Amino acid sequence: MSDDPFVTHRNLLFTVAYEMLGSAADAEDVLQESWLRWSAVDQAQVREPRAYLVRIVTRQALNQLRTVSRRREDYVGEWLPEPLLTSPDVADDVELAESVSIAMLTVLETLGPAERAVFVLREVFDLPYDEIATAVDKTPAAVRQIAHRAKDHVAARRPRVVVDRAEQEAVVARFVAAVNSGDLQGLMDVLAPDVVSVADGGGFVRGAARRPIVGADKIARALLGGLAKLGLPFEARPTWVNGHPGIRGEIDGALAGAISFEIEGGRITRMYSIANPHKLGHLDEEAELAR
Repeated sequence: MSDDPFVTHRNLLFTVAYEMLGSAADAEDVLQESWLRWSAVDQAQVREPRAYLVRIVTRQALNQLRTVSRRREDYVGEWLPEPLLTSPDVADDVELAESVSIAMLTVLETLGPAERAVFVLREVFDLPYDEIATAVDKTPAAVRQIAHRAKDHVAARRPRVVVDRAEQEAVVARFVAAVNSGDLQGLMDVLAPDVVSVADGGGFVRGAARRPIVGADKIARALLGGLAKLGLPFEARPTWVNGHPGIRGEIDGALAGAISFEIEGGRITRMYSIANPHKLGHLDEEAELAR
């Protein structure tokens, strides 16, 4: 293994950038830029390489976040994070799995860039306030206020519901069986009555809803009706999406999208469907995440 701290901490640095940006492609760009900056540093003079590298990545991610937030204003339909294929091991770290979930990343989109950076560094990576202050160019006192505000904001939009992993897998298995067999009643039975479906086709996928759909009956009929109209073989396959049981959708054997779920009381309460082809590049190889 390389002695270069950048290589040693690369999984951590990718995770920081991804949680700040919600995009694996943008996170990779941030890491590339951060590597160039790290290469130009007299590394022998750096006393705490891990903290130094997190600081570089945070600053680059903040720059990228300001750029992409302008780009997302013109996005067609709902914007959802870029899904990652993760190993079941990620789920073993409950805090990490929660922090990279599509549901959490969607909530983080509602924070400003500085709030998002502070929340991620404090709540997920447990960095001291003075270290975060250096990374975001603010005073420790200001960072404490931002952290408190961001935590309240997230808590109000992301109530914690702890669901047993076996229950999650069982619910997803029922969803997969119903979709693959075209079982309308079976699909409605696994959906909560007030379930919400959010889809991201980016304007590239015909039939992808541009606004959230609410209600088990509407969602089940729209989903099975849409698949029937395809006229091509569709298969839903269980997989691990962002640290949680999800599905990979294939049309005629080719990857067509991923779905992540929120589950409560043995039923699906929220679905996040990502079908934008430009966001599916990280579903064939497991992402290496760390904190």
